[in-house]
Parts: sequence; C-alpha cells; structure tokens
Amino acid sequence: MRIIPRLLAAAALFAAAPLMAQSAQPRTTATRDADPALWVVRDADTTIYLFGTVHVLRPGLSWFDEAVADAFNASDELVLELPAGSDARVGELVAGLSAAQDGKALTARLTPEQRGIYTRAMASVSMPVARFETREPWLPAMLLAIAPTMRLGYNAHDGTEATLTRTATAAGKRISGLETADIQLGFFDTMPVATQIDFLIASASAALNGEDSLAPMIEQWAAGDPDRLGELMNAELASSPELARILLTDRNANWAEWIRLRLAEPGGRFFVAVGAGHLAGAGSVQQALHAHGITATRVEY
Repeated sequence: MRIIPRLLAAAALFAAAPLMAQSAQPRTTATRDADPALWVVRDADTTIYLFGTVHVLRPGLSWFDEAVADAFNASDELVLELPAGSDARVGELVAGLSAAQDGKALTARLTPEQRGIYTRAMASVSMPVARFETREPWLPAMLLAIAPTMRLGYNAHDGTEATLTRTATAAGKRISGLETADIQLGFFDTMPVATQIDFLIASASAALNGEDSLAPMIEQWAAGDPDRLGELMNAELASSPELARILLTDRNANWAEWIRLRLAEPGGRFFVAVGAGHLAGAGSVQQALHAHGITATRVEY
C-alpha cells in the first residue's frame, strides 16, 4: 500500500503562490534538464494538450521549456484538476466532511498495533493525536502523507501546477478546473472506513520510515517514460484496487468524457495539466479516450 502516500502527495499538495514568471521559461535555479511526456488531441478546430504534472518538486529541474512551453504558450486556457484558490470554502468543507458521524474516537477504530504506528507517526511530525480523535481516518492520513515530502525538501511552489498557474495568470490566460473541492474531498470522505484505515496506516508507516517514495516516480516523469511510471504505480496499486478505482481510473474516465465533449463544442486551444499518474499505465486518460475512438498522440521532442 505504499502507493497511497505517493497518490496523496500528488493529489492533495497544492498551494497558491505569488506571480513570479512572465513567460514559459525554466527557473534560474534549474540545473538538470527534464523532458516530461506531452500528448495532443486534435480535431478540425480544437487542440487539447495533455501534460502530466508533479504537484510537489524540489528546485533544480528544468521542465518548462521546449515543447511543453510551446504547447502552453499556444494554448488559450489552462485546465487543472483543481485550480488554486478556486474554492474559499475548503477549510469549511474539510471540517464538515472529516467529522466522524458516529462519534467514535479515531484511535478506538484501530488495533493496538495500528494505534502504535499511528501515534508514533503523529509524534514524529508534531501533530497531536487528540486533535484528530473526532475526525475520520482520511484526514490525518492525508496530512501524514504530506509531511514527509516537506521534510525531504519537496514543495508545492516548485511544483508544476503552481508554476503553470503563475505563468497563466501573468499571461492573462483563462484557468479552469476539471473538479471542485467538494468532488475531490468527497473521494476521501466516501471511502469505506476500512480503506481509510489502510490509508492511514500506510501513510503513518511511510512517515516513520522516511522513505523518499516520490523520487523514483519523478525520475521517470523527468525522463518522459510514462510506461515505466505506469509500471511503478500499477505494481503497488494491485494491492488496493478500490483505491485505484476511486482516485485514478474513475476520474480518468470522467476527464476523457470532458475531452470528448469539448471536442464536440466550438474550437479552442487548451493545455490540460493533471497528475502524471493519470496519464500512465492501465486505465489512463489516453486509454479512456481510445474507448471513445479518440487518439492522444505523443508529442516528440
């Protein structure tokens, strides 16, 4: 289940940042070239680019250049999973959805062994267990998935969404979202309690062992190797098919339907940027598009 912290680090970590870029250029601190994969879907009057993102990165990767920058600059609209700051009610939503409706204390849901792992992990990131006793397991699970990435030097400011958002805002491009905060938080809130507990213990275990589980995935992303990235994800998702369905394949099918409908509307140019895992492996957005008779073509560069 080690994939869970990876997925949550990718799905949950996003922060708005001040405008820092005026054009699609790499940061001056970048020291290593990265060439992440890019696809395009076209019809007679519409162009939709598909770009796999990494929501948190360390400084030092030059990825926003070459074909990626060209595609972004040629697009009129940036489409993200959930734009930063798009819903001022996020805090309120989290508080409401994460409340345990049955009144049972979180630690009372855990076996003694699970409780030990959880409490040690919470102490390791200085989060008090008592604060989450009235919450559903998914909330501390999400926070425990995030905390280790911060300690390892990853941050949302250097992540792809934040960089794309700053640049799109500076360029006056429209920014829209495929989902809302209600939808995204609902993925976690509607998980069966047993799945939430598995998620919690996996996140807690990862926080305790200090493993950099993002590094191998980022290496494949930077190398433009979605096949290998998909292999890494699928190997670990095999043990949690329900989680894979909720967080990946069902959403991929929804986004493919969005693309299908968008192609049927009057023309436009769109840069769709979603987590790289959604564009890799079985059940990817590209495979869902293929089921609609739509081909996503890899942009070679």
